[in-house]
Amino acid sequence: MKKNKEEIETYINSLKGYEGYVQFSHKPIEEIWTNRSDINVDVKDGFVYEAHFCNDFESIAIKQINDVWLVSTTDISKVSQEDTQTFHALKQNVKMAQIFEELSDELCEGMKVKKIKKIVFAGFEKGDSK
Repeated sequence: MKKNKEEIETYINSLKGYEGYVQFSHKPIEEIWTNRSDINVDVKDGFVYEAHFCNDFESIAIKQINDVWLVSTTDISKVSQEDTQTFHALKQNVKMAQIFEELSDELCEGMKVKKIKKIVFAGFEKGDSK
C-alpha cells in the first residue's frame, strides 16, 4: 500500500506490540525498539526514510520512494527456525526470515522446488548482543 508523509507517521504510531526500528532522513538510526511495545515516533525534521517492524505474526517493511512510502506486510507466523538467520547490525543481533514459495522448475523436470521469494525483518535476538 502507498501512503503520504502524514499517513505514514500516523500508521507507524498506530503499531502496538511490535519491535523494530526507524531510519530517518536526517540522522543515524537511533529509534530502535528491541522489545515488543507500542511504537511512537515524532518527526520534527526530515522524514521517515525506511522502517522495519515485526511481531509474532507479521513483518512490516516501509520504504520511501520519491513522494510516497510503500508499506509491505509479510506473514511470518509459519516461518521455521531453519529459515531464520541472525546478523549483527544496529548494535544488536537482528533476525531475518527467508520466505520461500514452491514453483515448477524446468531444470528439475517441472517438479516443484522451493525458491526464495524475499527476506524480511523478523525481530531482534534476545539476550546479549555480540
